Amino acid sequence: MSRGGETKVVGHSERKVDALALASGQPLFTDDVDVPGLLHAKVLWSPHAHARIVRIDASKARALPGVACVLTHEDVPRILKTTAGQGWPEPSPYDTPMLPDKVRYVGDRVAAVAAETREIAEQAVRLIEVEYEVLPALFDLRAADAPGAPVIHDEPDAKAIIPVPYWPERNVAAHVDMRIGDIDAAFDASDVVVDREVETQYGQHCPIEPHVTICRIDEYGRLHIRTSTQVPFHVRRIVAQACEVPVRRIRVVKPRIGGGFGAKQEVLEDLVAMLCLRTGRPVKLEYTRSEEFVSSRTRHPAVSRVKVGFGRDGTMKALYLRARTNTGAYGSHALTVVCNCGAKTLPLYHCENVGFDGDSVYTNLPVAGAYRGYGGTQAAFALEVAMDEAARALGKDPVDLRRALHIREGEGSPVFRALGEGQEGVEQKIGSCGLARCLDLGAEAIGWKDRESRRGSGRFRRGFGMCALMQGSSIPEIDMGSASMKMNDDGSFNLLVGATDLGTGSDTILAQIAAEAVGTTLDRMIVYSSDTDLTPFDVGAYASSTTYLSGEAVRKTALLVRGQVVEVAARMMRVEPADVDLPGDGTARAGGKSVTFEDVARHALYARDQFQIGAIGSAISHASPPPFSAHFAEVEVDTATGKVRVVKYVAAVDCGTAINPKLAEGQIEGAVANGIGYAMTEEMVFNDRGLCLNASFRHYRIPGTLDMPEMVTILVPTYEPTGPYGAKSVSEICINGPLPVLSNAIFDAVGVRLARAPFTAERVWRALSGKGFGT
Repeated sequence: MSRGGETKVVGHSERKVDALALASGQPLFTDDVDVPGLLHAKVLWSPHAHARIVRIDASKARALPGVACVLTHEDVPRILKTTAGQGWPEPSPYDTPMLPDKVRYVGDRVAAVAAETREIAEQAVRLIEVEYEVLPALFDLRAADAPGAPVIHDEPDAKAIIPVPYWPERNVAAHVDMRIGDIDAAFDASDVVVDREVETQYGQHCPIEPHVTICRIDEYGRLHIRTSTQVPFHVRRIVAQACEVPVRRIRVVKPRIGGGFGAKQEVLEDLVAMLCLRTGRPVKLEYTRSEEFVSSRTRHPAVSRVKVGFGRDGTMKALYLRARTNTGAYGSHALTVVCNCGAKTLPLYHCENVGFDGDSVYTNLPVAGAYRGYGGTQAAFALEVAMDEAARALGKDPVDLRRALHIREGEGSPVFRALGEGQEGVEQKIGSCGLARCLDLGAEAIGWKDRESRRGSGRFRRGFGMCALMQGSSIPEIDMGSASMKMNDDGSFNLLVGATDLGTGSDTILAQIAAEAVGTTLDRMIVYSSDTDLTPFDVGAYASSTTYLSGEAVRKTALLVRGQVVEVAARMMRVEPADVDLPGDGTARAGGKSVTFEDVARHALYARDQFQIGAIGSAISHASPPPFSAHFAEVEVDTATGKVRVVKYVAAVDCGTAINPKLAEGQIEGAVANGIGYAMTEEMVFNDRGLCLNASFRHYRIPGTLDMPEMVTILVPTYEPTGPYGAKSVSEICINGPLPVLSNAIFDAVGVRLARAPFTAERVWRALSGKGFGT
């Protein structure tokens, strides 16, 4: 840490606090419990992409022995809400009922059953009779607002609850626009103009653990929800809203999560909660793999266009982004994802004339939601391909062009103001930026300077690509995290955090921050996270906020506790508090004397002036400091078949201080692997009726270990002054790299531009055939 001084726990690759339990298969996950009297829930999903329910008859299902409850839209209150797990008031439209009377995609909810066994529940679902009025369906996001397009949300009560554009009559779930300077004049004055459009596809998060929830009524008559979620406090609020139950009657507990990646930022627990309330018995709803694919959430497909103008000297004169995202049948995360298309890309380069138009449109396809990268993935593809094409047109090295233009420490961007990043009335400035170093180290690791000598000229051609990236850390002035901490009589500490560890290691990261701040070792921290009854409020695991925002709440809390430890230790040693030193080993020292934290705890609890050493603290961010990254790849293209092999991938990342370097590297490598899959193989395929044809791991290809290239991860340390011990985020940014990097590398190898993902062998082969390869 360049400005933070020496640390004892932070900045070290400590073992995860739950490592042994996970490795030994301890019962940590939602479904790892045996609940007496448990009912099993199943859902009847819509077979149509767009239809009104004219008649529904559940009498045969209700009469089936073993069925405890059947719910249709006729049996539950019609309360429109959003399923997006976001802070209140939510920016996503209220357009989603618990059970609709009009279905809007194949896989929409129609009815739900709770029965004694899963088999009975499945049989009961098949007995429900439904008569539909099939309506014209809309599948093309480009045509969503065209005259005559089917209107997907024609209900009068759908609404946005904050003052933002919402035009359901045109199938527009969200709109954003921005103009800085005179874009048209700047393009007219440009010597080189690049105009590039790219398209990204439906993709699935593919958590190994699907959505699973167990609800029960506890001994006090309260609804206890045990669920695999990233946002337990939002689950509590939205379930209360949907089920018309006071928040005080609901407790949400998040056990260990078997992967989330944004899919579990969605609040889908309302249906199983209602089944539990109606039956008074425990109920479990667990999605099958095909249900997870279609009826949970997906990435927003997008068409993104970047137009960029340059002077001959390489000065960027104008930059314009047009993003059109497909939110699917409901508007979950519609506004915030399309906003992020601009917010997480456009400030990266110096430009005085910037424009952005974004729309998120409804279609009759599965609902998109939060997914790692969150808009940055789609827009970075367009921007960084355009930058590569501009470098070629200008006769400049792609690395040199980005090095000359990228934003630097101490600088701001008018885009931050225009898109609401940072504290009102205060322009956000970049507090830390290691991108120049990332570019240098990444280029060295890939062998950028001698790449010409490794191309090949026969059937197999080598190519090299790169890109630069930025993301963000938390949502400034909106989201809040908090923590509480108390000292036990052996000198250990209970750390209670609302933040959600979804496999990222955040429990470990937050424990390291707490141990560092209070002056003890990691093994004396006992972490408990994400229980709405016991842990203080936190928005949850999203927006790259846990280390930066929740970590700062933990640091502030631990410093309050440290002050109390110092006060007690000073009294015990009969010295002034200012003379007490906590060297980080669980002792307090002054004037040749020392006491252990155990001594301090027992004195405070039992000896004199007794009180509980402990505190609660909160944090809200006033900025969203970007992590920065430079990615490089070497690919080999088989010109006879179109198959692309990623030979080597390099990710150099500035995430400020890496609280736990090994865990940071794991986040980087996981995001890169996630991004390579999305770029090369992953795509949900639909027929002309809106049915997903590959909703299984057999037919939806995610990369395995043997598919991964040689991967080089480089941490570039900087110090972010607004983050805990100089830290900022790391978990999302690297998923944004593979799309542009691999497109650029393929072009470098064979001269064909892949502008639609994924870059399958068939697509590459077709492009090569158009260039005369193989003929």
